Amino acid sequence: MKPILLIAPLALLVACSPKAQVEPAVTASDAWCRPAVAGAPAVGCYVTLDSAADDRLVAAQSPAGERVEIHTMTMDGGVMRMRQLEDGLPLPAGETTALKPGAEHLMLIGPTSGLDEGGEVTLTLNFEKAPPATVTAQIRSAPHAMEH
Repeated sequence: MKPILLIAPLALLVACSPKAQVEPAVTASDAWCRPAVAGAPAVGCYVTLDSAADDRLVAAQSPAGERVEIHTMTMDGGVMRMRQLEDGLPLPAGETTALKPGAEHLMLIGPTSGLDEGGEVTLTLNFEKAPPATVTAQIRSAPHAMEH
């Protein structure tokens, strides 16, 4: 009986320790960027995000460009307008958020070289709560139905 009395407090300590707490997690998949010629001012990049808890995509970086911005596209008086999301992009718990052409997306500003079809770009995504996620984005053209 005595060994059980010693194990119970130890189990309680382990369960309550900070390391036992589950960190908010965001899973990134299907990352891709459009091809761009050298000297292009910007290029769109896309990724699908699944968040286990309410979170927010607040920033992104890539060694392939000067900076990465989070953008949205909206219709305004019959004109499609793109604007930067200064406060980031909400990621509701348990939902899939697809950054895609014609909607929310990442803009790689000032690519440092040409982005050739079949190549790769590294993107680091920063979240309000979850740890950063680094993904490898394939350079490929959008399917014709996804052009904007």
